[in-house]
Amino acid sequence: MINFILKSISFIFHPLIMPILGVIFYFSKTPRFIPEPIIKAKLFSISILTIVLPILLFFLLKTINKVDTIYLKSTKERIIPLFINCIITILILTSVLTINEITELYFFFLGILCSTLTCLFLAAFKVKASIHMIGASGCFCFALLLGVHYQININGSIALMVIILGAIATSRLHSKSHSPYELIIGTLVGVIPQILMLKYWL
Repeated sequence: MINFILKSISFIFHPLIMPILGVIFYFSKTPRFIPEPIIKAKLFSISILTIVLPILLFFLLKTINKVDTIYLKSTKERIIPLFINCIITILILTSVLTINEITELYFFFLGILCSTLTCLFLAAFKVKASIHMIGASGCFCFALLLGVHYQININGSIALMVIILGAIATSRLHSKSHSPYELIIGTLVGVIPQILMLKYWL
């Protein structure tokens, strides 16, 4: 039962869903007025680009034996998916979330791009950072900074996110997918770019 729960955590909180969770959190907390049709259009576009498209491309890469599992266990099989994800994120930054439209989300995704590029660089040198922790910690950091920016009480959300982060880390350790060192690297790679983007929108 414990094994099933921990494996489910890794699947449920897969890195692919973290960007859209960050976007949903932003739209649910921002005091800015944003017309509902625009919110729906952004959520739909980002969902297609960050979840549906990567899954389709994964099956393509799996078919041609470039990747083995969706968890990208080796540094070698991470190279192509991470490169593709960089292109997708650039597409979002240039077509879906421009800097003059929704500034906070623009820099959130710019931080995601920096994290992905860093992870790609590390993979090229056979350093394996936890992509699960990169995605989760980056989303957590963005949410925390939003609370500071808008001066709103999100203590409940932050507490829940801390629990989720701990659960993800425990899951990755339990499955022997990562060492504590790789989890720490992943957390730093996720958090630092979001902090560096802070001065541009806070």
